[in-house]
Amino acid sequence: MPLVRIDIAKNHPPGFGRAVGEIVYRAMLSEINVPADDKFQIISTHEADELNIPKSYLGIEYTPGIVFISVTLNAGRTTELKKKFYQRIADDLAAELKVRKQDVFISLVEVSKENWSFGNGEMQYGPAL
Repeated sequence: MPLVRIDIAKNHPPGFGRAVGEIVYRAMLSEINVPADDKFQIISTHEADELNIPKSYLGIEYTPGIVFISVTLNAGRTTELKKKFYQRIADDLAAELKVRKQDVFISLVEVSKENWSFGNGEMQYGPAL
């Protein structure tokens, strides 16, 4: 049930966003127990001036190659699972797409199950009415 949003600058090569999405999907399957085929992703590219980031924050230096990954998902995963998820994505983006680990920005937005409708105007995971 995660919804993944990936935001990148247009300076990346064609297919880069989709490749990031595949890496995120694999990490969701292996690290945070997302079911197979639960792959909903929105990938957006932006002009350089549309990504307004600091040169550094918390001692981390950023470049125009930054990759923003936001995942909305059901609440309930442990801090340990989240840490493994973050690390897996950063490691795989670095190894497979040569993204600097410092440029991997991930946020998780946790929601309760009744906050989803996968179609038909229905609440598939919420309490019965």
